Amino acid sequence: MLQFQIQSDSEISASKQLFDQIRFAIASRQYPPGHRLPSTRQLAMITGLHRNTVSKVYQSLEEAGLVDSIAGSGIYVKAPESETGVVLDKSLFREYPEASQLIQRSLDELLGQGLSLFQVKELFLETVEWRLRSLARVLVTAPQRDLGAGQLILSELEQALAIPVELVPLEDLPQILTALNGGTVVTSRYFLAEAEDLARPFGVRVIPVDIYDYSRELTLIKALPQNTCLGIVSLSPGILGIAEILIHSLRGEDLLLKTALASDGQKLRALARTARTIIADPASEAIVRQAIAREREHLIRAPEVICTEHYIGEESIRILRRELGLGEGDAGNE
Repeated sequence: MLQFQIQSDSEISASKQLFDQIRFAIASRQYPPGHRLPSTRQLAMITGLHRNTVSKVYQSLEEAGLVDSIAGSGIYVKAPESETGVVLDKSLFREYPEASQLIQRSLDELLGQGLSLFQVKELFLETVEWRLRSLARVLVTAPQRDLGAGQLILSELEQALAIPVELVPLEDLPQILTALNGGTVVTSRYFLAEAEDLARPFGVRVIPVDIYDYSRELTLIKALPQNTCLGIVSLSPGILGIAEILIHSLRGEDLLLKTALASDGQKLRALARTARTIIADPASEAIVRQAIAREREHLIRAPEVICTEHYIGEESIRILRRELGLGEGDAGNE
């Protein structure tokens, strides 16, 4: 689990540091839906911050749609509206006897509630048809300001799902959904509340994906020698922003941290010349290595390039495959 660390002498406010660390814990599912956050008193003791500061951070998290405050109980990570969906996996009864038994039990229960066999059939058919329509158009969305995050999600989903996936800026989502007869919207938990508000009038579900927790990379960063120049490269300005907060909270001024978007050639060249270690997301790795190759004649020692394993958490891929009715096996076995 993430250990909250606040740099009191930083130019970044303590509340901003704490807000981003909790938001990262939620987005990477270290704090899963339903998880109870520490009380304001507990978190104040852990971080050394005033309880009023912690309360304001929790209020900001609630306004962002990330947590729910339950009077007399506490603060809980908010579960998205679509996370409890039921999957009907239509398969041959002889091959899947347990599925057959489940359908029989469900049928008996529905008939026992007074529905006719025809009504049950219609319910099943409508549910399957709705799932098929959801599968027909899978839209990845992110705000225009951080469309790079959407591109990272898109590239991983195309490989993991082996179905067509489209990237749509959040600002254009209502216009696109107006023309659709069903579909599924996928986004990061960072943008979940905005996406759900836009998709709700169209009856389209929004499925969040949790980002990779970067535990391997954070362990590596902890072990870097003091005064090391560390570079972070990503398609997503949002990822660069949270990386700056997390690394600063972890190491303070111990490291010289430089970040660059994969599209910023000038900053990439500067990183190639000055950084000892560069961490890049999978979509940026090749671009980073090309920048280093172009600067090689100016380098005494080329920086070590470390590619992050994922952008999306593996459990999110499994849940998304289930929700889309693709099963939970590897995409390559479909």
